Amino acid sequence: MTDRKRLLDLAPLRTSRDFRFVFIAGVVTSFGSFISYVTIPYQVAKLTDDPLMVGLIGVCELVPILIMAFVGGALADYIDRRLLVRGAELALAAICGILLINSLSDEPHLWLLYIAAFLTAAVAGLQRPALESMIPRLVKPEQLPATMSLQSLGAQFAQLLGMPLAGILVANFDLAWVYAFDLLTFAVSLVCLTLVKAVPPPPAADRPSLSSVVTGLRYARSRPELLGTYLVDINAMFFGMPSALYPFLANKLGGPSVLGLLYAAPAVGSLIATFGSGWTSRVHRHGLMVLVAAGFWGVGIIGVGLSGTLWLTLLCLAFAGAADMISGIFRMIMWNQTIPDHLRGRLAGIEMLSYTTGPLAGQLRAGLMARTSLGIGGAIWVGGVLCVAGSFALAAALPKLVRYNGKDGMALKKAADDEWAATAASRS
Repeated sequence: MTDRKRLLDLAPLRTSRDFRFVFIAGVVTSFGSFISYVTIPYQVAKLTDDPLMVGLIGVCELVPILIMAFVGGALADYIDRRLLVRGAELALAAICGILLINSLSDEPHLWLLYIAAFLTAAVAGLQRPALESMIPRLVKPEQLPATMSLQSLGAQFAQLLGMPLAGILVANFDLAWVYAFDLLTFAVSLVCLTLVKAVPPPPAADRPSLSSVVTGLRYARSRPELLGTYLVDINAMFFGMPSALYPFLANKLGGPSVLGLLYAAPAVGSLIATFGSGWTSRVHRHGLMVLVAAGFWGVGIIGVGLSGTLWLTLLCLAFAGAADMISGIFRMIMWNQTIPDHLRGRLAGIEMLSYTTGPLAGQLRAGLMARTSLGIGGAIWVGGVLCVAGSFALAAALPKLVRYNGKDGMALKKAADDEWAATAASRS
């Protein structure tokens, strides 16, 4: 086996013009958004000095996602997915402008930070299903594993650069400059998304309605291995995502300038795992790999909670990030290789709930536990232990996920797509 086969496959970027534009847009806008992702909790912590108040940001984001992910999924299966992505990007830029104006005030409004978090999550609920269901249409089916790795690489690269830069900026500049930088990145992404060709809905697309949402939920319920991926991720992120505690952990390990390093360390591990992800295309026990990687994520978080030094904390976070990336790659392969196109938007909405509700609710969990006698470190390592225990429990409860073989995935999707095409033809 050559080293090249173990490394990242760049074929989707070489062969698909539209995917290149989407990739560039995603990297640039994520770079700016990760800066704001660090800045908003930092600003709340600075205004309140209360970990629970930082954790409440997750609650503000969770509530709209629970609704808008379903709405966004139904819309993504009915209208041009590119237009939906671009419109949402414009709305996110406007929200960033609100944060900029608020930061210019002599006394920034705390409530406005929560409102911005709420609106950002609502718009993301509209955008993410359309974006995720659009990408499989831009590349060849056999290129999906490489495409998922590239998507992950772009996000981790943006995180790796954006979060440390955020720590430097918040420590040395007014917050207005931080939000202004994020606003500038939206201009670049909007240009790239405008250059992407239309991605029309599948033939005979279902109109957005409660009935169409229920259709997506019924399909997800009929696929135990899909449900398993959702539950594994929710378990890992709810118990093992302590990001709400990073501003307070940073104070113990070196101050505000360390904050960006804490946020970026998982991206370092993710980046290393992604660069060496060529082997994932030759592994077919996708469900088992999701479970194993989620368990190792918990192990890394245990180390973060028990560590008392900066270098060891960063090393444990990087290890956790690598494990999370492996889990994410296999989850995305399972989703994109097996779900029929006419349901892809709605299932992407369900997927969004799985990978966002866990971290957002986990922020509240971490904030509440940190207020007890466990303190900051205890709230982190206990969450890691619960994550590992939950992974073992889910492996025992979900045998179909453990046994899932990716060799059957593409055939399953092709059969469903062919059946839908035949039904659409009979209607016309």
